[in-house]
Amino acid sequence: MLTQKQIVEIAKNHIKELEKKTKIELVIGYEETIIKPYGNIYFYTSKKFVKTGDFKYAIAGNAPFLIENQTGNVISFGTAESDEYYINEYEAGRWPIK
Repeated sequence: MLTQKQIVEIAKNHIKELEKKTKIELVIGYEETIIKPYGNIYFYTSKKFVKTGDFKYAIAGNAPFLIENQTGNVISFGTAESDEYYINEYEAGRWPIK
């Protein structure tokens, strides 16, 4: 099982990869992190939105993601449904869709 420190490092690296793709500086909302027995679920947004609170800097499609504490795998959730939906689907073994 990974330590919390290792899980956080994986989350930071995932955000760095997303920044490369989007060309937007991103930040993880650590205070919103959901800690489950199987891993941590992280939320993120643009750094400009956090600094200004201006919704023109809010980003769409920023689905939360899970870092599994056994494997370190990154599982992206969706945005079409509620966070609870994706958590329940993952816990039921139906997410991600294979």
